[in-house]
This record gives sequence, C-alpha cells and structure tokens, in this order.
Amino acid sequence: MASKWEILPRIVAPSGAKHSATVIWLHGSGDTGLGVLEWIKMVWKEEFQFQHIKLIFPTADPIPYTPNARQLTTVWYDRQHISPMIPEILSSVDASAAKLNDLVQNEVDSGIPLSRIIIGGYSMGGGMAFHMAYRYQREVAGCFALSSFLNNESVVYKELEKLEDRTALPSLLQCHGTRDELVLFDWGKTTFKTLTELGVCGEFHEFNIFHEFNKKELQILQRWILDKLPPD
Repeated sequence: MASKWEILPRIVAPSGAKHSATVIWLHGSGDTGLGVLEWIKMVWKEEFQFQHIKLIFPTADPIPYTPNARQLTTVWYDRQHISPMIPEILSSVDASAAKLNDLVQNEVDSGIPLSRIIIGGYSMGGGMAFHMAYRYQREVAGCFALSSFLNNESVVYKELEKLEDRTALPSLLQCHGTRDELVLFDWGKTTFKTLTELGVCGEFHEFNIFHEFNKKELQILQRWILDKLPPD
C-alpha cells in the first residue's frame, strides 16, 4: 500500500551518501517542515545535518484549529485552548499519529530499525512527539521536545501507568525557556517531572529565553542525537 506521506509535503535534509539513522522533527502550530528547517538554519548559522543521519521535517495537514478561530491551520492536533488544564482531543491527536506511524514505517521498510530513529519537535511538535514515542513507537531511540508540554490528564501518562515494564522507554531530552510566554516554563517542567516519575529517563535544560530556541539549545540537541545515534 502506498504511503500517505508520498502525497503530503515533507522536507528531507541531506545526509551522507548512505544514512543509517533517522530523526523526524515536528514543527510547531501554524508552521511547516520547511519553516522550522529554515529557522534552524538561521539560528545554527549553517546546515544542521549529520553525515549518517537523515533529518525529516514533515508538515501537518491543515485542519480547523480552535485557538485560531477554527481557521485551517497546519497543526498536529486541535485543542480547545493552549493550556495543560484542558482535556486532549484524542481523535485529532490519533489522526496525525496514524500518518506519522506510516512515515516511521517507511523508514523501517527502507532498512532503518526503530532503535535508530528519534522523534522530536518544537512546541506542539514536541507535544506530538510525546504521544508518538510513549504511546505508539516505544522502541525508538529517543524523543526530544523543545518548549513543549502535555496536558495534566494526558492519555500519555495514563498509558504509561498501565505498563508493567517501563525499563526500556525511549530516552527524553527536554528544553524550555524560563521566559516562555506561550507555553509556560512550569508546564514543561511539570511534564518532564511526571514522565520521569513514570519511568522515562531523560534530561531537562532551561534557558533564559522566550518561546523559541537558541544555538546553545541546538548544540545540546546535536550532542544528544549523536549519543543516541552514533555512526555505525
């Protein structure tokens, strides 16, 4: 069966002649794969790439987005408000997860094992990555989330609570700006605390920035990716 991602936009950053690992980076609400890639280049001041790792920047389908007056917006899921107090609209999350699972399977079919794949993202993209790594694709090498959070009663927490064995969950890298005015710092810190209490091993870095990322954050991410996905 042909992949749905063959007819949906995605940007693939070049690696070396042959890649042995994959990173899937999910953009924030209203952005695109190309948009976040260009932002990374602007902050990094050069190409953010690895010789042995393929970077994939997919773009979410435009859907009616409630915080944007139900206008069509490229988001991974709908929500009533940007707040950890509001329940998730799970049907919306799972619709994107089905397509992202298909993208992951494309990589597996091309010879990249799940243990050589990382899923992460910025803002809402990091929120979606939490669902992917800790609900659907628990065999991936890791998950990163920049300026992201989960709802206080997230299904991610509930499904982790049901697991009998939590010793092999994907590693987590989480970063957040202490001056973030959109996704408050405490929301991200609470998410990290809850996930680690449920068995996730990870690291949390804070920066004196707003709702954004900076070069130091990308340097930490680069080192973390290479640690989880070293050259063969």
